[in-house]
Amino acid sequence: MDSGPVKAVDVAALTERGARLARRIAQGLARPARLRLPERIAAMEPGALPFTRLAEAARDAFHESRDLVCVMACGIVVRGISHLLQGKDRDPAVVVLDEEGRFAVSLLSGHMGGANLLAREVASITGGTPVITTATDTRGLPAFDILAQETGCRIENLAAVRSIHSALLEGRTVQVVDPVGVLCPRLAAHQDLFAFFDEIPEGGTGSQPTVYAGESPKHLPSDWLVLRPRTLVLGIGCNRGTGAQEILDLIHEVLDEADLSPLSVSLLASVSEKQDEPGILEAAQGLHAEIMWFPAVTLTAMSVPNPSETVRRHLGTPSVAEAAALAASRASRLLVPKRKAKNVTMAVARLCSTS
Repeated sequence: MDSGPVKAVDVAALTERGARLARRIAQGLARPARLRLPERIAAMEPGALPFTRLAEAARDAFHESRDLVCVMACGIVVRGISHLLQGKDRDPAVVVLDEEGRFAVSLLSGHMGGANLLAREVASITGGTPVITTATDTRGLPAFDILAQETGCRIENLAAVRSIHSALLEGRTVQVVDPVGVLCPRLAAHQDLFAFFDEIPEGGTGSQPTVYAGESPKHLPSDWLVLRPRTLVLGIGCNRGTGAQEILDLIHEVLDEADLSPLSVSLLASVSEKQDEPGILEAAQGLHAEIMWFPAVTLTAMSVPNPSETVRRHLGTPSVAEAAALAASRASRLLVPKRKAKNVTMAVARLCSTS
């Protein structure tokens, strides 16, 4: 799961006293914030956005993926947001404060949504105390949904986070299989809690709770927590007008044969001449990947295993897919050399920072 950009915040209150604190919070946050107040009070607060009922303000925040800070009783907020909840990987952060600002309660999406961090930020503005109730935080244990965000990993099976956290809370040793070294540095301070492996041990890991962080294999025990580091770069070349589906079909075919997870794709790369190619743009969007474009002169300078004179005649470089994969990854070699479909070529490299 991706960490994403810092989200904007709605700060809501129901009374004039609460509105004064809400304004102070909105002005003090180090991120875009807007003030949400009942219509009568909003008329006296320049720039405030009015609402008739809290449920309306909550709906706006959830639908616009804005975090929500509420200066009011927790019960009112629970009733106002209950019908909007979708899941811990989708709900925004919700923090609740009393009108004195003494306590900032992380109410919803403490880890993945960032409510624990937001509660601490709000408490620093009001001089109050952040109230954090997530068990891993109160026990000083690492939280793998947070680790995934911090390391840029995507979580393949979110439900498994709970079982790993439960094992830690019960004092059981958790095995960490980390072939690309993305987790081990972050867990070094907790070595008594974990058994570390560079690869899956021969014979498996038995019944021990296990976290795997790597690009492959794709098929792992269902009770393991699987994190996919975003380490793969796909170089893409295509004929003009090639559809996204043909590009994605080749990508999934090649990754499947190489036993690599699509969730580990970080970048698509191609020649600058293709930057208006809808198929590549849509394919990147479908993979939730960024795109890098390189001028032909840059790609020409790359040493590739399968240059093509035909490609050189058309695009001024003897390679697009292989050269773009190497240029974007800054790697010295390809994981998968050029593969072809009717209108598409692709190659795979690994970002050199995790080589």
